[in-house]
Amino acid sequence: MSAMKPLTRGELAKRCEVNFETIRYYEQRGIIPQPSRTASNYRIYDEDTVRRVRFIKRAQDLGFTLREIKELLSLRARPQARCADVFERAERKIRTIDEKIRALQAMRLALSRLMSACQGRGEISACPILEALEIDES
Repeated sequence: MSAMKPLTRGELAKRCEVNFETIRYYEQRGIIPQPSRTASNYRIYDEDTVRRVRFIKRAQDLGFTLREIKELLSLRARPQARCADVFERAERKIRTIDEKIRALQAMRLALSRLMSACQGRGEISACPILEALEIDES
């Protein structure tokens, strides 16, 4: 099996289907290692970086923050870490997602109630939705 040729930042971004600036941001945040450089000072990346960026994107798709992803990556690099450590983080993420779902459902219900009072008819000056948003509860 032959080694992959080194990739530029643009090639890495394209392979991983992310924005060019995303790669730069990940470097600045320390989520991907600083790349080696060519004699002419161009950054070059390897296949490990491709795998790492794809891991980051998949973890983000599951709702993990960059800070949490950095923790997951550091667990992977620690030989004494256990699968249970990752499991606990996944459980915590599910609890956070469930809390967000409950909050979004409450927002949806409140907005639906406002919409049922409005029906979209009448003058803007008497719009029940706007009136409800203007109520001063202090």
